[in-house]
Amino acid sequence: MTSPPLRFQVNGHPQHLANVPDSERLLDTLRWRLGLKGTKEGCRTGDCGACTVLVDDRTTLSCLTLTHEVDGAKLTTIETGPEDLVVTRVRAAFDRAGALQCGYCTPGFVMALAGLLKERGTAAAREELLDGLGGNLCRCTGYAAIVRAVDELRTEGP
Repeated sequence: MTSPPLRFQVNGHPQHLANVPDSERLLDTLRWRLGLKGTKEGCRTGDCGACTVLVDDRTTLSCLTLTHEVDGAKLTTIETGPEDLVVTRVRAAFDRAGALQCGYCTPGFVMALAGLLKERGTAAAREELLDGLGGNLCRCTGYAAIVRAVDELRTEGP
């Protein structure tokens, strides 16, 4: 069964999708219908954070979200352009801190941190930001570079 046509924005671009099955996950819509491959699938159970996107500037696990749940919403993925200053700042901090490793988990970390910063601002306590990243897993780093990126973002201001 499919829902009525869906309308939402992705990275500032309006989308109008018809014939989206009621059971289709947002992750699949982004990757396979819209070709936005930056959002990764890691676990399909919401345990790794690789699929994190922003829905109305709030962190959302796209593997646990049905596409019809975002009808009318504003979505932001790692592919957003420089007009999203927060995501741009987080990407740059990860680059400077060398927090990239293989890169598979990086989009999820960047989007989770961007969502936290949009919600709480750079005045958020370091531990608050790091706790907020607790649902994001990386299999190839000791997280030190990610912590350096968080510290840099807290000191550089809005």
